Amino acid sequence: MSTFTGREVRLAARPQGWPTAETFEIAEVTVGDPAPGQVVVRNLFMSVDPYMRGRMDDVKSYMPPFAVGAALDGSAVGEVVASAAEAVPVGATVLHGLGWREFAVLDGAKVRVVDPKAAPTLSAYLGVLGMTGLTAYVGLLDIAQFKEGDTVFVSGAAGAVGSIAGQIARLRGAKRVIGSAGSAEKVAHLTGDLGFDAAFNYRDAPVRKQLRAAAPDGIDVYFDNVGGDHLEAAIGSLNKYGRVALCGMIAQYNDTEPPAAPRNLAVAIGKELNLRGYIVNNHGHRMPAFAADMAGWLREGKIAWQETVVDGGIEKAPGAFLGLLRGENTGKMVVRLTE
Repeated sequence: MSTFTGREVRLAARPQGWPTAETFEIAEVTVGDPAPGQVVVRNLFMSVDPYMRGRMDDVKSYMPPFAVGAALDGSAVGEVVASAAEAVPVGATVLHGLGWREFAVLDGAKVRVVDPKAAPTLSAYLGVLGMTGLTAYVGLLDIAQFKEGDTVFVSGAAGAVGSIAGQIARLRGAKRVIGSAGSAEKVAHLTGDLGFDAAFNYRDAPVRKQLRAAAPDGIDVYFDNVGGDHLEAAIGSLNKYGRVALCGMIAQYNDTEPPAAPRNLAVAIGKELNLRGYIVNNHGHRMPAFAADMAGWLREGKIAWQETVVDGGIEKAPGAFLGLLRGENTGKMVVRLTE
């Protein structure tokens, strides 16, 4: 019998407002041989994502809440170290949904075998080539129904999803792409590295004023990662029949009171706006088209992407997640679990 001993991150207590280090605990567990049809995966990289904050609350949502005392989960990529699944041999590199632990036991049918040589880095399967990239692709093209010649505003544009959404808009023929970010360095990254036509630091002045200055003729599409004052500003700047992809609202994930904005939602009636939320897990059928397009763009050097990689192993995962909520990442935030 083979045994693997590793650590996992558990939810120690439900946070009230902002999570802290005490929200998490690290425990050592032992994993034995896989049952028929299962595999054991040694995780190499794991993802931290904003949606995980909502799962820490005991509220009904599109995904079940994390259980207190149990390991968290999320996207990870790793190597199969034991297998009782014929289609997934030992040594295969797989993408799956049981991160936040060093060893994961999964049904072979619930992992996706990937080719490490087909990606610029292995962790890219958690970002630009994974669900992050698909979220941007689906949100812009399907949910917001982007059309060539649209003026597009992306909030949180230096983050994992926003940075890709803005670049896809540019590649698909946007008239103008505008982004918001939380520092001068990120603003420079948007316009200098990612090809945004304009960008602004939302900390410098009211978002509505900066957006009006960047898009004096209004916007046609808003890709929302932030909510709050950004959504209010976008509603004010959207042209008739404008479309909004409601991807995330990180500005209010840690709020203990209802958000103050948007206060102008009634404007959506007269403008006949379309505001639509979406969950990327319901759009898996778009993965083949996305994967083909993104692979081509990367091969041709048309998409720039960046990762914030946190080294130091599983014990660094809680801090990486807290840093993500504070906006300390540029591009995708991942944790390297092994050297």
